[in-house]
Amino acid sequence: MSAAMRIGIAFDLKEHQVGEGPQPDDLFEEYDPPETVAAVARVLRGLGHETAGLGGRREFLERMVGYASLGTIDLVFNMAEGYGSRSREAHVPAVCEMLGVSYTHSDPLTLAVTLDKELTKRIAASHGIATTPSCLINQVGDVLETLFPPFPLIPKPNREGSSMGIRRDSLCYDRDSLLQHVEVLLANYGQPVLVESFLPGAEVTVAVMGNGAGAVVIGAMEIAPRCGNATEFIYSVETKRNYLAEVDYYVPPRLPSSTLRAIEDAALATYQALGCRDIARIDMRLDREGGPHLLEVNALPGLDPVRSDVPILCRLLGISYAQLVGNIVQEAVDRLHLPSRHRNS
Repeated sequence: MSAAMRIGIAFDLKEHQVGEGPQPDDLFEEYDPPETVAAVARVLRGLGHETAGLGGRREFLERMVGYASLGTIDLVFNMAEGYGSRSREAHVPAVCEMLGVSYTHSDPLTLAVTLDKELTKRIAASHGIATTPSCLINQVGDVLETLFPPFPLIPKPNREGSSMGIRRDSLCYDRDSLLQHVEVLLANYGQPVLVESFLPGAEVTVAVMGNGAGAVVIGAMEIAPRCGNATEFIYSVETKRNYLAEVDYYVPPRLPSSTLRAIEDAALATYQALGCRDIARIDMRLDREGGPHLLEVNALPGLDPVRSDVPILCRLLGISYAQLVGNIVQEAVDRLHLPSRHRNS
């Protein structure tokens, strides 16, 4: 267990986000409720650490400048999603690096890259990792001219998480339907749309923890529909919001051991290829033959103790929420070689 520290928590709350004009109802889906921040703080205090709320965006910047000048923050626990650009998740760690303050989770480069699904897949493919076939669409007219993989296809915002923009009806079986969906996504999210082949196999998310060659798979979790056609299952924003009624989670996944090994090997290789640190969640989907393909990398996975996938996976493995949060901190402490000392102030 790491020595007692003063840990600042960087976060963005849903209730503090305000958009301009008409906006989709999931625009701030990635941000946390106060209860999640409070849960992390309780764990940290229970481990003997002091905590300080840092918030996000300008509030975080102003508070960090003050704390850094006094040297009163040992570590920033980063939960902040950022706002306003494709590098939004990189804002907090970039500030920490400029101020010389240690922090948990991945560095600015990895967080910026992994938020971009298409760029993530390009890097993974360069390391021999199978990814879902896809095309990037920048404007509506591209839909009429692009040579797509075979239908069905699923369009999604290229630089978002938490299933933002992915709805129950997102599966497209023809070009007209795809055109309609892409037009809405471009208008609502103001960013390129990634159009992917929809794979009919199981969806599996993998939690990986650690650093460099020491990174290990915590476990894998199959995400399956409670009812309906499993081959057309979409882990949509509506499904996530109603997960208790609509989703069954299986740890370990209901798959042959050879398939599970292939999934975990691909997830670990992806984690290392993208330079993830401390913890990340890797989402995979199986093709018709049972081969795993990378969907995306979540280098800043959600930590809602009840609803988020990594805490659910850990809970099903018998790993408590306190152990999960404590292990993230310990991974950062070990990686950073922070001094083992107790604060007296």
